[in-house]
Amino acid sequence: MVVIRLARGGSKKRPFYNVVAADPRNRRDGRFIERLGFYNPVANEGQEALRLAMDRVQYWQDNGAQLSPAVTRLVKEFSAKAAA
Repeated sequence: MVVIRLARGGSKKRPFYNVVAADPRNRRDGRFIERLGFYNPVANEGQEALRLAMDRVQYWQDNGAQLSPAVTRLVKEFSAKAAA
């Protein structure tokens, strides 16, 4: 099985997350199959805080990948922003 989840990067007190498709047995920040986007919760005004390759997310979901709860929230947020 494959899970789409967040992999943490950045420095202390300045988190930056990559949205990745990974085997759930691998470490959170370890090996992954494909990078699908990023999430920057501390982005300044005018900076891009969230980017997702929705076609690739859909591809992985069609092939049985599960979304983590955090990624589910981000996908809904990104879809609403894209529709507006």
